[in-house]
Amino acid sequence: MAVRLLPDTALQALRSWWSENAATFPDGMPGAHTVRYSPSQWAQITSWPSALASTSHSGDAGISRAQVATIVADALRREAFSEALVATYVWGKGKRGSPGGSGPATLQKILAAEGLNTSLARAVIALSEHSAEAAYAGLRGLVRGFGPSFFTKFLYFVGKTVPSAAGPQPLILDRVLARRLRPLAQAVGRETGHDPDGSIANWVWRDQTWSPHRYAVYLSFMHAAADQAAATDTWPSNAAPDLLEYALFSASLK
Repeated sequence: MAVRLLPDTALQALRSWWSENAATFPDGMPGAHTVRYSPSQWAQITSWPSALASTSHSGDAGISRAQVATIVADALRREAFSEALVATYVWGKGKRGSPGGSGPATLQKILAAEGLNTSLARAVIALSEHSAEAAYAGLRGLVRGFGPSFFTKFLYFVGKTVPSAAGPQPLILDRVLARRLRPLAQAVGRETGHDPDGSIANWVWRDQTWSPHRYAVYLSFMHAAADQAAATDTWPSNAAPDLLEYALFSASLK
């Protein structure tokens, strides 16, 4: 995949996606990507960022990537790591949670884990002094229910304020993105003969529990693929890798 990157069909799909979304992201950054959430569903959550809508708010509210990045930056300055996590988790979950359901209930259990704030602080240090892979390794398996689909969102937004010391900057990796990469890996396996039936690609890009090495491979691929796309007339030349991440999440590119 590091050599093949995105096939022509995927580049054409990117062209179509960009033609529909260029007005929303004129700077080539996905900061305007906004998620709707219901604040009242999260009423039991402590460490609630003041920049989020009050949990007494009865309707829905919206939160963009740019706004989450600002909330996280402020929380990091105050070493309020749990507060940063809450902002990224609520953004990631959106309206899929329900009162007492998997979103708020799971987050409450995560926040109650012993030493969570210290562990989050260590992940931030690992990112600033080492790499996104090292930060990922420090959070993997830390708390039951806090898997990479959500802790990579934390790392992604932290990376907006605290860049990785080495290697690619962190990006979100969840099951949707893994499923987008699966057919690309299967195609490479067929072409090379190393994975003719796609079973290795299915295992490597399974829905969860990716290894730190796999996360590093993902980051390298995404940054290289973003450069590949930017070198064509398919994609804006100033686009950041996280715009590609959002495009892959939004549309199937085969």
